Amino acid sequence: MAGKDSNKGKKKEVKKETGLGLSSKKDENFGEWYSEVVVSGEMIEYYDISGCYILRPWAMSIWEILQTFFDAEIKKMKIKNSYFPLFVSPGVLQKEKDHIEGFAPEVAWVTKSGESDLEVPIAIRPTSETVMYPYFSKWIRGHRDLPLRLNQWCNVVRWEFSNPTPFIRSREFLWQEGHTAFATKEEADAEVLDILELYRRIYEEFLAVPVSKGKKSELEKFAGGLYTTTVEAFIPNTGRGIQGATSHCLGQNFAKMFEINFENEKGEKAMVWQNSWAYTTRTIGVMIMVHGDDKGLVLPPKVAATQVIVIPVPYKDANTQGIFDACATTVKNLNESGIRAEADYRDNYSPGWKYSHWEMKGVPLRIEIGPKDLANNQVRAVRRDNGAKTDIPVANLAEQVKDVLASIQQNLFDVAKQKRDACVQVVKTWDEFAEALSQKKLILAPWCDEEDVEKDVKARTKGEMGAAKTLCSPFDQPELPEGTLCFASGKPAKKWTYWGRSY
Repeated sequence: MAGKDSNKGKKKEVKKETGLGLSSKKDENFGEWYSEVVVSGEMIEYYDISGCYILRPWAMSIWEILQTFFDAEIKKMKIKNSYFPLFVSPGVLQKEKDHIEGFAPEVAWVTKSGESDLEVPIAIRPTSETVMYPYFSKWIRGHRDLPLRLNQWCNVVRWEFSNPTPFIRSREFLWQEGHTAFATKEEADAEVLDILELYRRIYEEFLAVPVSKGKKSELEKFAGGLYTTTVEAFIPNTGRGIQGATSHCLGQNFAKMFEINFENEKGEKAMVWQNSWAYTTRTIGVMIMVHGDDKGLVLPPKVAATQVIVIPVPYKDANTQGIFDACATTVKNLNESGIRAEADYRDNYSPGWKYSHWEMKGVPLRIEIGPKDLANNQVRAVRRDNGAKTDIPVANLAEQVKDVLASIQQNLFDVAKQKRDACVQVVKTWDEFAEALSQKKLILAPWCDEEDVEKDVKARTKGEMGAAKTLCSPFDQPELPEGTLCFASGKPAKKWTYWGRSY
């Protein structure tokens, strides 16, 4: 026994020294911290193929909550779910030249079956435009067949790259992809923004991450599309923007290539207008990067699989059974009120170890029940986001816990927005731009909207950290005084655009 106890003591010491189980600090070594937190928080496990990760239940439950919300919303818009094959024939894949050029380096190919080579290699979908659109042309004949609005929940494979990062950049990821066809451009334009608003809600209302809605530059838009809208997030610790989700208007480009024509109401032949839009498991990575701290994950209550963890704290001569019963009653009451609560009764771990464990996993609220709480008919509640402790009477526990969870959700968003806004730097000249970039800022600059100028900025900022590029031109445009010049070219500026390094 003595040996066991002294071991336990040692383990606790180690825990203290390493900041409750993480050996890297978010501010000191962000990359190491992130890699550690996704594994220690039981979100992923590394896999034996580079760039592929196992999504553990703790991560998958977040994906399911987002999926439940989004799926119900698109069904209200009369968008229907379908499923198309994973494999693409080379002929179809190469039909839209710009599109395939954009994806070519990332396409994985199946070349063998058993020991024999396939006569024609088969691609694995990096996205499904070319998989779906030959069938759109088959199904759409007249204006009564429109709009055609489909979505699929699936995986895609993109065999990139230099530095895979769990959730952020992986060789296989989960997503939804919507593909729609309309008779008019007006209908397509309207849908692009309706979907973008759902993406904003995923980030801001569920994940408590502030995003900017805007339009991508011609250089950064979807390959083969007409224009791309985006919700852009920003990671203050690394000074990098990150594309949160995109909603594209494809125009009539794919309709031309795949001959998606219909007879309009006047009996004339016309081409459809198309959109495609997607969000991925990257959403989870952005949430971790924005809210996580040196103790581990910090989960917004709306997406946490477990919103409240109840921990019994029995002392030596305490009424252990009474405490355990109080924990069980607490969980039952909270569950009945629609709160996702669990208790941790494991007897081989001390309460202190359990606190660290559930903090690492980011559970929004911890409830402790000890002899004093039992005697006073109350519980001790500890918030994960700011560590605040309050005693809550058992009588109106569920109501008060609901309020605390709502307060945590709002506070996470407010703090993240404050940090993001503090990183925004408005610049007018190249020197100011270079200085702001070196300080890891999210840069808002007047720009002439010329592709060559953007390419030039990329070339001039190339370095170890990666080049700067346009992130998006926000829909919410500040006033652009007459005579304002582009920060990079000195030509008349046409708009304000966010610039920075990105993931």
